[in-house]
Amino acid sequence: MNCVKGLGQCLMARDFDRQVAEVQIRAAVLNRFTALGIPVTKAVG
Repeated sequence: MNCVKGLGQCLMARDFDRQVAEVQIRAAVLNRFTALGIPVTKAVG
């Protein structure tokens, strides 16, 4: 949860359903950043 809060300290939406959507978007962004940071290794030879 600490990493999710790193994208913003508080939720901006007031409605619960919108808060859920906001957290899901933040999780998707974190997953994308993680995927970009993982090196792709290929066997040579």
